[in-house]
Amino acid sequence: MLSFLPPYLLGVMSVLLASLNTFVFAIPLYILALLKFLIRFPAWQRLCARMLMGTIHWWIKGVLLVLKLTQRIEWNVEGTDDLSLDEWYFVNSNHQAWTDIIVLLKIFTGRIPFPKFFLKQELFWVPILGTAWWALDYPFMKRYPKEFLRQHPELHGTDLETTRRVCERYRHTPVSILNFIEGTRFTPGKHRKQESPYRHLLRPRAGGFAFAVSAMAGRITTMLDVTIFYPDGPATFWDFLCGRVSRIAARVKKRVIPKEFIHGDYQNDPDFRRRFQEWVAQLWREKDVLIASLMDQYEMQSQEKSQGL
Repeated sequence: MLSFLPPYLLGVMSVLLASLNTFVFAIPLYILALLKFLIRFPAWQRLCARMLMGTIHWWIKGVLLVLKLTQRIEWNVEGTDDLSLDEWYFVNSNHQAWTDIIVLLKIFTGRIPFPKFFLKQELFWVPILGTAWWALDYPFMKRYPKEFLRQHPELHGTDLETTRRVCERYRHTPVSILNFIEGTRFTPGKHRKQESPYRHLLRPRAGGFAFAVSAMAGRITTMLDVTIFYPDGPATFWDFLCGRVSRIAARVKKRVIPKEFIHGDYQNDPDFRRRFQEWVAQLWREKDVLIASLMDQYEMQSQEKSQGL
């Protein structure tokens, strides 16, 4: 364990170890990505996809090892027992810091298929990352602005159909789609600006969720609703690397997505959109109550500890 190091030095060591781990596994990943691009036979493509996911699996194992070596964290996680690597999931979580990604990797690695997320088509051209996302079969979606669609009505609906065709590759391969429904990280400033009706959450953006479920054409029927809570308050990712996050709580609730929401036109069906938003709002109210409950639970523990009970 390296957690005895001074915070700044610990942060530097965490970055160095994580970078070394990434460099080691980036080499086979890009070799496989090149071979996947050059050899187009379906059988080879499937084999290559399995090898790429194996590479990513061991990269994540390396990340978690770095976490174990550098961080001394008290984990309080519930709800991860009844999960499977052979199911399709939609993973939703509240979003407070970049640390949330590490938390999700920690609690789900080895329990569900490796999480993926929908990307804008333009991100394919991002140096290095675009190639990695393509090699790992991340779905790139092409979304048209409303004004553009008004001028070109013949393109209406093509974004969803294109994404559905991309998702056909998941027909026989279980996958998890990750989405932060709030759309951005929670901050008090954003909370005030939105005039959010929730105490501890931003307003949910249901459209992306509906799009992802519809694009998967009925393959995803289960949501893993994750609530992440930092008892000592959310910290920056650098603070996390420096060992300043000592306690993390997470609650996972497995929810069945109602059949009426598996297929539907969120963009053009006002009734469907209203019902879907009401369902998501109810989920958000429950999550808000859960966060408040966790706050009370940890505050009570702190009071008992200070009183020597």
